[in-house]
Amino acid sequence: MTIETILTPAELPTLAGRDLRATACVVFDILRATSTFVTALHNGAQKIIPVSEIPEAVALRQKRPEVLLAGERDGIRIRAAQTGGVDFDFGNSPREFTPDKVRGQTIVSTTTNGTRALRACLGAKCVLAASFLNLTATAKFLHEGKFKEVLLVCAGTGESAATEDILAAGAITELLSAYASTRPDTTNNTFAAKTAFFIERERLPDALRSSQNGRRLSANPDLCDDVAFCAQRDIFNLVAMMGADGAIRRA
Repeated sequence: MTIETILTPAELPTLAGRDLRATACVVFDILRATSTFVTALHNGAQKIIPVSEIPEAVALRQKRPEVLLAGERDGIRIRAAQTGGVDFDFGNSPREFTPDKVRGQTIVSTTTNGTRALRACLGAKCVLAASFLNLTATAKFLHEGKFKEVLLVCAGTGESAATEDILAAGAITELLSAYASTRPDTTNNTFAAKTAFFIERERLPDALRSSQNGRRLSANPDLCDDVAFCAQRDIFNLVAMMGADGAIRRA
């Protein structure tokens, strides 16, 4: 197995020119998109459709009035003033996506970085939305699927790297290395992510709180609890996979 890592969203445009048909892409947007999608699926959502821009989400609602809209800009739920009249049903907090609100529902989501990263991987053999919440389940799926090429995609913040995504990439690399009978071939970026996780593994919640996104969320009384929620390890035993139709479902 070869494990490659994209550390910043500035690298995403290069994927358009790559042949990913033999590659399993694993997308991390720990604070908070992929953590939210995994939580929504665990709580009974039928599927999540990630889109890059607000108008795409609104257009899907116009075609299918039954879908729920979720997403954020600058961390805050998208409101009517940003859409031309449509208030989104959810923001991007995993704690919003409770069973009574999402069970059996289709959710269309647009976020600043996470949905863009997922869409960039659409040509891959397999695209997974991963988080600390379902990390072991995701790693086992990759190991049991005998994927030879794994690309870890850190969604980042703006055009910069996000500490929490790098830590998650390092954590799943450690798991995959432990499962493998022979040591995976890792790139420099992957080695850097694994090293970062090794340093922070005993203080993961604190590391997430200290990150740029963690500090921003912690400063908002309505969102501060999201950081501790997203730092939990393996509370959900599920794999979130994006299909060829662009929708994320339980694998």
